[in-house]
Amino acid sequence: MDLSELLKSTAGQSIVKNVAGQLGMSQNEASSVVSLAIPAILEGMTKNVQSRDGAENLNKALESKHDGSLLDNLSGIFGGRTQELQQDGNGILNHVFGSNLAGVEQGISQKTGLSKNKIGPLLAILAPIVMAYLGKQKRQTNTGAGGLGDLLGSLIGGAQQKAKSGGGLVDMLGSALDKDGDGNPLNDILGGFLGKR
Repeated sequence: MDLSELLKSTAGQSIVKNVAGQLGMSQNEASSVVSLAIPAILEGMTKNVQSRDGAENLNKALESKHDGSLLDNLSGIFGGRTQELQQDGNGILNHVFGSNLAGVEQGISQKTGLSKNKIGPLLAILAPIVMAYLGKQKRQTNTGAGGLGDLLGSLIGGAQQKAKSGGGLVDMLGSALDKDGDGNPLNDILGGFLGKR
């Protein structure tokens, strides 16, 4: 399953519905933010694993705390553990984006028209879910620290490939986001904060 399939799946729709309810936004608003936020988090992780230390740190986190089991009980988490999820998510986001986090929030805010004070909590809720998804994919593919860059690339790239044939994540984001025509709207959202790859 690549990222676009996750977003369209029952689990993906459940995430959108619950996030909308938690943060007081419409499902359409939540969907537009989620479809930008998840690839943004993955893109940030992809940057991190380009260094050996970054890859090993992410690998350790995926083998211990973020093994994918979170995805088995999303309703229970949204049912009463949202604050715990957000605290965990804030730690993940600070690790992934560091001082660039405010800029990423601003970029997503500008693209969606939603205020930054809703984007931050939403990113924090999504980060542990993204980590769990990545952990599950890592287990299924038996990927080690050295292969995390390729795994992340396939999750993002697989979705982009589908978009070229009509559909998938990039299509959801909208070709209007691809300002420089490079086929990767994420660069246009995050390029100024994470640098072009």
